[in-house]
Amino acid sequence: MDIGAVQLIILCAGAMFAGFVDAVAGGGGIITIPLLLSVGIPPHAAIATNKLQASFGSCTAMLRYRRSGLVVIRNLLPGVLVTAIGAAAGALLIQRTDAAMLAKVMPWALTAILVFILAAPGLIEESSKARLPLLAVCLILGPLIGFYDGFFGPGTGTFWVIAFSALAGLDLKRATASTKVMNFTSNIISLTLFLLTGRVLLTIGLLMGMSQLTGAWIGSHMVISRGTRWIRIFMIIVVAATIIDLFIRQLSG
Repeated sequence: MDIGAVQLIILCAGAMFAGFVDAVAGGGGIITIPLLLSVGIPPHAAIATNKLQASFGSCTAMLRYRRSGLVVIRNLLPGVLVTAIGAAAGALLIQRTDAAMLAKVMPWALTAILVFILAAPGLIEESSKARLPLLAVCLILGPLIGFYDGFFGPGTGTFWVIAFSALAGLDLKRATASTKVMNFTSNIISLTLFLLTGRVLLTIGLLMGMSQLTGAWIGSHMVISRGTRWIRIFMIIVVAATIIDLFIRQLSG
């Protein structure tokens, strides 16, 4: 698929910003999926290509958090396993879903996820009492969130941050660090299946991936800093604008 130079620059800039946001608080996919769709990439290819570029960011952030001691990956291995199974199931199902139906549903789905993210701050606390053991949270939610990430994806990081903080009682830094482990798991599993079916736009995905890596590296150093409230506002404006564009394209089509 041919993408113009200006469109490619917009995609790469969006990927860098998404990598930064995702490393800080989750929700990067809510930026990149609408951008990929807005330049005319078909729904299946948009979801598949998004997995390639997102894998760069989630891997970078995960390794950075691991080196800092904020997450011990072996403690999450049972959750990694069930998340991988869920992601594989989701990635297989989405490829059997009608593209025309996806094109009609995705703007509405993205709008619903955006509304959820807007409400998410009220669900997350800096310090929360554990309601369930970490292992239970991983085993119960891993297959569900993994399936969602393999099937669609936007908002996955936010779901995990809420689960780890509100249910497992992790502070926001450790919740975000643990989220990157699960994000990378579902990204890489679903990406593998998308690659096998040839749905990934490799050039676009790799260029966006390098930009995502840069944003994730910067964001992981900030980790939920107090001076990042403006990021959320800017993200909402960008996403709302691209969703509106998708609805206009749908109506005019």
